[in-house]
Amino acid sequence: MTLEYDLFWSFRSPYSYLVTKRLYEFERDYDVKANVRPVYPIAVRIPGFFKQVNPMWPPYLLKDTVRIAAMEGLPYAWPSPDPIVMDIKTGEVPAEQPYIHRLTRTGVLAAERGKGLAYLYEVSALTFGGVKDWDKGDHLKNAAARAGLDMAELDAAALKEKDRLDAVIAENEAAQKASGHWGVPLMVFEGEPFFGQDRFGHLKWRMEQKGLTKRV
Repeated sequence: MTLEYDLFWSFRSPYSYLVTKRLYEFERDYDVKANVRPVYPIAVRIPGFFKQVNPMWPPYLLKDTVRIAAMEGLPYAWPSPDPIVMDIKTGEVPAEQPYIHRLTRTGVLAAERGKGLAYLYEVSALTFGGVKDWDKGDHLKNAAARAGLDMAELDAAALKEKDRLDAVIAENEAAQKASGHWGVPLMVFEGEPFFGQDRFGHLKWRMEQKGLTKRV
């Protein structure tokens, strides 16, 4: 029996990136399925968040994510361009967000086409994997192709279905909160939330209790 879990995931979250390879390999090797449910990052979901955040948090986050990437053997750099357009000094986040809306909406479409986890894996390997100007040239086109998708088709559908996709994202955010946590990455299995890249082992352990099996 295939075990399924909901994956709440943000295209600006370094911790989401850092767990994705493990989730991708997990689904490759075990009879398990991630229901990919992209959400907008807190910079969009919580207006003014970065104007109030503890100033000790950003430098710790950078140290911690560099450390985890090294431990996991993953390439890592803060995305250039940042998926969120914001003033780093003031924390001001303008309403116009060309990158995060495109990524999140196409992420929903990828999930609807049955390629959600592969799309997260390939795109985050660009954005957080050190590829400068990941939004230009054929970077996204090639990443989508590796995931079995057509980036031009995704972009066209994302533009045409913008309102519907944002409604799906809002539903994802509501389900995320209802599960018992607001952060990402958040894996929810049978109503039990597992928050953070460091909870992957706990998720796998719980699934083993429920009859997790390897693929044959």
